[in-house]
Amino acid sequence: MNATNPAATAATTTRTLKVPGAVLTYDVHRPDAAGGHTPLFVVGNPMEAAGFAQLVAQLADRTVITYDPRGTDRSVLHDDGGTTVAHHAADLHAIAEDAAAHHDLLGPVDVLGSSGGGVTALAWAAAHPADVRCLVSHEPPLTSLLADRDVAVRAQADIVATYQRSGFGPAMAKFLQLVFATEPLTEEYLQRPDPDPARLGLPVEDDGRRDDLMLGRSLASMPLWEPPLDTLRDLIGGGALRVLPALGAASPPGALASRGAVALATALGTRPVVFPGDHGGFARSEWSPDNDPAAFAARLREVLAC
Repeated sequence: MNATNPAATAATTTRTLKVPGAVLTYDVHRPDAAGGHTPLFVVGNPMEAAGFAQLVAQLADRTVITYDPRGTDRSVLHDDGGTTVAHHAADLHAIAEDAAAHHDLLGPVDVLGSSGGGVTALAWAAAHPADVRCLVSHEPPLTSLLADRDVAVRAQADIVATYQRSGFGPAMAKFLQLVFATEPLTEEYLQRPDPDPARLGLPVEDDGRRDDLMLGRSLASMPLWEPPLDTLRDLIGGGALRVLPALGAASPPGALASRGAVALATALGTRPVVFPGDHGGFARSEWSPDNDPAAFAARLREVLAC
């Protein structure tokens, strides 16, 4: 199904795509003054397409694809649908094929994968290397590559259990405590008192909902995913793929996602590239007022051109 968004500053076409276990919604943004660059697929997880609007507005020189991961915003997750890294990777491949068929976006695309999107894009590129030319994996939380992975996996499993037991506020408070931890995790971390949701501006009362995919499902599977490093090394060495682990200059250097980027770079025998801003450096917000989407876009152009 096609639809055109008349409010967009460039021609934006939206399509829905049925895949096993879900119906996906993705957008193709075609600027009026596209400069013949390789199309760019911007991938988040759990962030939806709307979270990248500020970045897309800065990329008027190329076609940009954005999408809502299954079960978020406009994309539907069926009762029998899964949310593992493999499911998301298959979705990205399906969108790439559909975009090629319906938007003449032939050949491999460049990819910016942010956070969990940096993880799922790695799985996609490894499984379907013909789809991807260059992948910038920005602060992927690759728990399995960390020296303290066992404690980190247990901490994330505890967040899922807290969500199922007590709801959004208590679980999100634990999640924020984890992602902002800047020291390697030890057994002592697991013995910390539970953080107070109210002090973080989060609800204390349980509203009974259990539909947050990150807290309820993704944190149960993504931390266990092992990137196929040998496959990635072979593809990179053979010139079939570029993978650029990336981190934010303003991100705490010891935070979980920053360490994931460093660990991936080490495993691939390279060094992480540095982007301006923090974990979400592509968007300015009340929480990150110093982020500069224009500077982030300029850095992205620079690394993709190398």
